[in-house]
Amino acid sequence: MILHCDGNSFYASCEQIYRPDLRGKPVIVLSNNDGIIIALNKEAKDCGLVRGDVFFKVRPIVEQHNIEVFSSNYTLYADISRRITSIYMEYAPEIEEYSIDESFLFFNNCNWTNAEFEQIGFELKQKILKEVGIRICVGGAPTKTLAKLYNKNAKLHGGVFIYDGSQVDALLEQT
Repeated sequence: MILHCDGNSFYASCEQIYRPDLRGKPVIVLSNNDGIIIALNKEAKDCGLVRGDVFFKVRPIVEQHNIEVFSSNYTLYADISRRITSIYMEYAPEIEEYSIDESFLFFNNCNWTNAEFEQIGFELKQKILKEVGIRICVGGAPTKTLAKLYNKNAKLHGGVFIYDGSQVDALLEQT
């Protein structure tokens, strides 16, 4: 089994760690030259913004909704990523960092049940939230591609969604 773990609204969530007054409020992060929205949280999406919006074009929406704006801080994001990865290493015999906020955790020689993998997923979510302050979603499946697919659907299942062979065809059809 492979678990795919992904930080939710990662850059925006990293900024909120040091600004707890912004939890539950809309946050966006801009590209290096502050021209494009590269990350945003759910609250900012609910205001009508999307990743890739040109900042000067959506500035009226940002001002109207009092959206907090940050320039990207890759040093901060890398530090938070390292903290999360160190937690993954406590659980999985092998990990692959896929991006700054995504990793695959490999459990190749484990004969655990889906319920046990689901429990690990929820433990990871709780531990990372408690120790780092970031919310993650976890998808689990026999391949990396399916693990990413299950992760994509994890928000609809409490943040953890583990492979069930009887539903994989329906999920693939929806994708």
